[in-house]
Amino acid sequence: MRVLAAMSGGVDSAVAAALAVEAGHEVVGVHMALSRNREQFRAGSRGCCSIEDAGDARRAADVLGIPYYVWDLSERFEDTVVADFLSEYEAGRTPNPCVRCNEHIKFEALLDKATALGFDAVATGHYAQVVTRQVTQTGPDGAPVTRTVRELHRSPNEAKDQSYVLAVMGQERLARSIFPLGGFTSKDEVRAEAERRGLSVSNKPDSYDICFVSDGDTQGFLKARLGARTGEIVDTSGEVLGEHEGAYAFTVGQRKGLSLGRPAADGRPRYVLEVEPVSNRVVVGPAELLTVDRIEGDRSVWLADDVLADAGWAPDATGPRAASGWFEASVQVRAHGAPVPARVRAVVGPADGEGEPADATGSRAQGSRMEVELTGETLRGVAAGQSLVVYQGTRVIGQSTVQRAYRARRAPGAAR
Repeated sequence: MRVLAAMSGGVDSAVAAALAVEAGHEVVGVHMALSRNREQFRAGSRGCCSIEDAGDARRAADVLGIPYYVWDLSERFEDTVVADFLSEYEAGRTPNPCVRCNEHIKFEALLDKATALGFDAVATGHYAQVVTRQVTQTGPDGAPVTRTVRELHRSPNEAKDQSYVLAVMGQERLARSIFPLGGFTSKDEVRAEAERRGLSVSNKPDSYDICFVSDGDTQGFLKARLGARTGEIVDTSGEVLGEHEGAYAFTVGQRKGLSLGRPAADGRPRYVLEVEPVSNRVVVGPAELLTVDRIEGDRSVWLADDVLADAGWAPDATGPRAASGWFEASVQVRAHGAPVPARVRAVVGPADGEGEPADATGSRAQGSRMEVELTGETLRGVAAGQSLVVYQGTRVIGQSTVQRAYRARRAPGAAR
């Protein structure tokens, strides 16, 4: 196959490219330039996409003996990932820019451009596994139909597993993606592989945090882009407890940085319960008010047609509120959070009593909404805008953006 290897300049993508070459593919390396001011995009292990990173990627490509190019995707990155980050915070939600980068840049802009240039697949250094198996289902005429299904699974390296941020890619793009690091159980194994192959990035530190906020000061970045907007911090009764310089700088579940000046009457810590963008108010209260057992999501992406079919879903479902049956799963609302048991269903249309039906067609087919009922443990501090990923065992079933999280019953177990 002709494979385009996305090379960030780090050890993971370099080893992934090396393994693609070793597998006999015709490999071309490409580095994505995501900022027009890239020299400011790395501070130690913070950030990525710097001139240093482009140079490291080039040296790795030279060692592997593959062609290497730099693609300028900075305008696309600014218009999608950064713009979404700002608008979501401004609307009182909590976005995950890594999810949006995988959706709009790595598995949309990059993969679509690679396909247009005649490549069969894109290889990346993500820690996740693709499992191929045969599935037999009943066809429209009642006869059994067997087809090949590609499944996205967690990496055996639990500390580095990235299936959570990859869930947004969808089935079509999963079919054109390769994750050569899927079988590695530790980062040390990957570094040892890089050293064995003579790759100079073998000891390069991992990048972390938000790549376009290289100093780690997210509040400072938001203030610089959105401006100061003084507002009130209130409790659940509406009593004013303090002021802030922008409601967008707060997220549900936040405890630090409230600067209230005086403790609560009962002496317990306060947490952000709600961000109200219209009134520019931040509502705070005790931890127990953060507990939820119901979650509704929109912009859903499904990677398991067979699971939905078993739940009674019809791909061409229409109407004001068409839904699949409930199926058992586990859900995760943070990249490295613990999954909790739940039952899930796909829905076409708005939540009860909300607006017009959603369109069931397009890239996010098979139901634009998702409903989740936690069946065991509850979750705490789930914010609108977060990515919710559904699993069965290690397999990724689907992904949705949290629209609403609430508590419908008294939780039988401890909140987490």
